[in-house]
Amino acid sequence: MPFADLSDVRLHYQLDGDPSLPVLVLSNSLGTNFDMWQPQIAAFTQHFHVLRYDTRGHGRSSVPAGPYTVAQLGGDVIALLDTLQIERAHFCGLSMGGITGMWLGLNHAARLNKLVLCNTAAYIGPPENWTNRAAAVERDGVGSIAAAVVDRWLTPDFAAAHPERVQQLRAMLSATDAAGYAANCRAIRDNDLRADIHRIAVPTLVIAGSGDIPTPPSDGRYMAETIPGASYVELEAAHLSNLQQVERFTQAVVDFLTGA
Repeated sequence: MPFADLSDVRLHYQLDGDPSLPVLVLSNSLGTNFDMWQPQIAAFTQHFHVLRYDTRGHGRSSVPAGPYTVAQLGGDVIALLDTLQIERAHFCGLSMGGITGMWLGLNHAARLNKLVLCNTAAYIGPPENWTNRAAAVERDGVGSIAAAVVDRWLTPDFAAAHPERVQQLRAMLSATDAAGYAANCRAIRDNDLRADIHRIAVPTLVIAGSGDIPTPPSDGRYMAETIPGASYVELEAAHLSNLQQVERFTQAVVDFLTGA
C-alpha cells in the first residue's frame, strides 16, 4: 500500500482504476478507514480514477499530535493531490469527510470539479459532546464507545439483518488510534461553517439519510438550500448511507458526477 509523506503527516492512500479517467477523491468518516468505500469501488472505477486515503489519525496514516483542525484535514487533501500531481478532482466525503469537502469548496474551489457531501453538516454540536467523547477515548480507548457509536451508523432493522456488518464496523472503529480519534473529535467540535457555505461555488450534491441521528436530514436540507445550486438526495438509511444503501448511494454519486 502506498504512503505519501507530507509536511507533518504520512497519509496512507490507494488509487484504483484507469489513470486516464477523471480523479474522484473519497474521504472517510470519523472512526473508519478508506475500506468503508469498498462497496463503491467496482462501480466508481468504471467512471473514475479513484483515490482513497485514511484521514490523519485513522487507519494506517500517521497520528501527529493533536488537536487537529478542519483546515489541516483539508490541507492534507491538497498536499496529497500535489504530491500525486493531480490538478483537479471530484471530491466525495462522508460525515467528517464531508466537512473536509466543505472546507475545500470554500478554500480550494479551483482544485475541485464537483463536490459530494454525504451524511454531514456545516456544524455538528453541541461542542461539549465532542469534548467528552475525546476525553472518554483517551481514558478508555475507542473500543469503549464502539457499540454505542455503531448503533447510530445503521438503522436498527438493517443492523439486525446484517450482524456481520455491525461486527466489521465495530472492529474498524475499535482499531482506530485513541489519540487520533480524539484529535479529530476536537476538529469537528471547533468547526462551524454555517455562515460560510453560501460561498461554495462548486457544483454540489448533498446526500442525507432519513434515519441519520448524528447528521439528520434537516442538516442536509440546510446545506442544499444554502449552497448555490446544490442538489439533494435523501436515502432510507442512517449515518453510513453508502453501506446501508449501496446501490442507490453509488448511482446517485455516479449520476451527479457524470451528468452535464
